[in-house]
Amino acid sequence: MFISVLDLFKVGIGPSSSHTMGPMVAAHDFIKQVRQYTESNLSESLRIRCPLKDSLAYTGVGHATDRAIALGLHGHLPSTVVNEKMNELIKRIWIADTIVINHDTNIDFEAAKDIIFDTKSSLKQHPNGMIFDLLNESNKVLISKTYFSIGGGFISTLEEIDQVEAPISSESSAHYPFPFDTADQMLKMSAESGKAIWQMKQENELRNMSEPELNTKLDIIWSAMKACVESGLATEGVLPGGLNIKRRAKLLNHQLQNDSGDATVNDWLCAYAMAVNEENAAGHMVVTAPTNGAAGVVPAVLYYYYKHKSANIEQIRQYLLTTAAIGALIKYNSSISGAEVGCQGEVGSASAMAAAGLTAVRGGTTVQIENAAEMALEHHLGMTCDPIKGLVQAPCIERNGFGAVKAYTASSISLRESGIHIVSLDQCVAAMKKTGLDMSHKYKETSLGGLAVSFIEC
Repeated sequence: MFISVLDLFKVGIGPSSSHTMGPMVAAHDFIKQVRQYTESNLSESLRIRCPLKDSLAYTGVGHATDRAIALGLHGHLPSTVVNEKMNELIKRIWIADTIVINHDTNIDFEAAKDIIFDTKSSLKQHPNGMIFDLLNESNKVLISKTYFSIGGGFISTLEEIDQVEAPISSESSAHYPFPFDTADQMLKMSAESGKAIWQMKQENELRNMSEPELNTKLDIIWSAMKACVESGLATEGVLPGGLNIKRRAKLLNHQLQNDSGDATVNDWLCAYAMAVNEENAAGHMVVTAPTNGAAGVVPAVLYYYYKHKSANIEQIRQYLLTTAAIGALIKYNSSISGAEVGCQGEVGSASAMAAAGLTAVRGGTTVQIENAAEMALEHHLGMTCDPIKGLVQAPCIERNGFGAVKAYTASSISLRESGIHIVSLDQCVAAMKKTGLDMSHKYKETSLGGLAVSFIEC
């Protein structure tokens, strides 16, 4: 298995990597196939429809899935809309009743009518399923493509998903210098080679690009994360969606700056993580880390170390490479999808990644890094994903702050010990997967249980 740091950390928009970014990528892929079809077939009246299944159907409105699909079908991708005036763009495509395929071909598509929230039927492969159909004027299906948004902006087709393990279509690691698929293999290779996790990850990445190219792309990721934190710290107002939740990060940061003597690490981490997730909830630019719903943890811990401990660019790159190595292991051997395993797979994974990265830049050994990642993940096991009104706001925003605090705590404990511990990271990842499979669908991003139904709007 090889999952690049550049695949795990992707610049896109909020509020969800699995419910916004993934569906946009899927829609963009489908419209490319439609273009190919129209090039070799006689012109006729055509229409597109898109039924959403399971979690996408239940929480798609709050997660902007319908808007994301409309954007994708009109040729947009998460990376290309970052600098767009989103409200204007969405308003423009929402009222459109056709999609321009080429200069002489338009296809009928009305987002409000042709995107269907189907809560009556399911797709067994994954809870984030969507079907795209191209129909003629007699409603005959000419092309049908099923996609699954499997977390972190990754997608799988129906053809792919039964053939892969995580499920994620990934390149074999056999051709890379350090082909570790488990944490135990990672520990062994590190011990035998004398190389740190970030060094092994870097050498794997350098099979596909030069070191200057890799460094440039890592610096772009960090720049986007930093900009997201600072934008969130500078912005106030009410988040969209109807819960009338006020942004809090700016005020919290202001209070901490005025009372820095009494401000704790936990205070700063919460301010930075909440800043990112308020940006995500607003539909603004974020970096999947490993998902949008958990996008605040990894940047918050890194920003704290940069701002308060003067991290240099080399340490920042080492942090990103280490976190990506751990995130890839979790994604391959379990899941980072809240709809599949609950929030333990999102914030839990992010906390494990951040704990590992922080321990690495603080001089920890490979054994201590693995221990830190395990501790952080262990103390998120069983965490449900139950967003109120299907919005990535409550409890999601605060939850990222707590995930960052747990990451820092796990790193600090591991650095004071030898790294020898009872439960391995591999065992903890396996427990997370099993717990997620046992968890009721009510607690896996459907807003049918937990806080989502306990909250009574006054």
